Amino acid sequence: MGRVSGKVALVTGAALGIGKATAVLLAREGAKVVVSDINAEEGQATVRLIEEQGGEAIFVQQDVAKEDQWKATMAAALEAFGKLDIVVNNAGIALSKNVEETTLAEWRRVQDINLDAVFLGTRYGIEALKKSGGGSIINLSSIEGLIGDPNLAAYNASKGGVRIFTKSAALHCAKAGYGIRINSVHPGYIWTPMVEAVSEGKDSEKYRQLVGLHPIGHLGEPDDIAYGILYLASDESKFVTGSELVIDGGYTAQ
Repeated sequence: MGRVSGKVALVTGAALGIGKATAVLLAREGAKVVVSDINAEEGQATVRLIEEQGGEAIFVQQDVAKEDQWKATMAAALEAFGKLDIVVNNAGIALSKNVEETTLAEWRRVQDINLDAVFLGTRYGIEALKKSGGGSIINLSSIEGLIGDPNLAAYNASKGGVRIFTKSAALHCAKAGYGIRINSVHPGYIWTPMVEAVSEGKDSEKYRQLVGLHPIGHLGEPDDIAYGILYLASDESKFVTGSELVIDGGYTAQ
C-alpha cells in the first residue's frame, strides 16, 4: 500500500473501464485523484467509489478534445490539491472500419480524441508537473499502436501516433532536466465497455475470436492495465522514460 502516497493524479476517461480502474487503484495506493470524463454521472460514481474506500477525489467534466477545457481541468486540479504529479491520458474512442469505409469526418474525430487530446494532455501536463518539481505522464496507446489491423485504419493511426509522440515528449523532458518521465502503455483486448460493444457478448463467435488472438487464453481485465500504470506513476519506475509497456497476453509476441 502507499505506492503513490502523497501524489496527486489526473486520470482522463475515468468514468469507466481502464480509466476507472486506474483512478480507483491510484487512490487506494495513496494518491489524491482528479477524475476527468465527459460522462458526469459515471465520473461522479467513480469519485464516490474512491471516497467509500477512504480515498480523496474530485470530478471534473471534460471534453479532452477541447483545449480550453484542459486549461480548466488543470486549474481545478491545482485549486483542489495544490499540485499535480501524475497525468494519465486514457480517454479514447474506437472505430471499426477499414481505410475505404472511413470518412474524413470519422478519421478526424478519432485523431481528435485519441491523438490530439493526448498531445494537449501531455503539453498541459508538462506545464503543471514542472510547477510541482516533476512527475510522470502515462499515455494510453494500444497493441494497435504497434501492429496493424485491416479494420482499424483510423484507430491504428491514432494509437501509433501516441506511441511515437510519447517518445518525442519524453526525450524533450529528459534533456531539459524537468524530472518528468513520459511513457506509453499498450493494452491488448481488455474487457471494458468499448470491447464489449465490438465483441457482441461473451457467448458470441466474435468474442471467441478475440480471445483466440491472445496466447494466454483469455482477455485482460481493467486492473491488469491499472497495475502497469501504477508502476509507471510511482517512483519505482524512476529510470523508465520513453518506453512502451505492453500488457497484451502475448498478442504481439506472435
